Amino acid sequence: RLEDAYPKVLYDEMPPCNFVPEADRKPPAGVYECPIYKVLSRKGTLMTTGHSTNFVLNLDTPTDRDPSSWIRGGVAGFLALKD
Repeated sequence: RLEDAYPKVLYDEMPPCNFVPEADRKPPAGVYECPIYKVLSRKGTLMTTGHSTNFVLNLDTPTDRDPSSWIRGGVAGFLALKD
C-alpha cells in the first residue's frame, strides 16, 4: 500500500510485483496508477505512439488516499536512480 515517506527519505524500494494477465480488466477502486520510468530524469524521446522512451508502464498501487494527492506530489517509480 502506498503511504507517505518517512522524513528525509526521498527514495525507497518497492516490493516485487507479479503481473497476472486478465482479459477485459477493469481498473479497481482505491488504486493510484503510479507511472514507472526507466531513469530519474522522467524525460525521453517521444515515440509515434505518444509515449516517452523513458516511460515503462502505469502500476496500479493500492492506496487509502485520493489518487490526486499522489499526482500533486509527483509520486513515481524508477527502475534506476542513475542515468
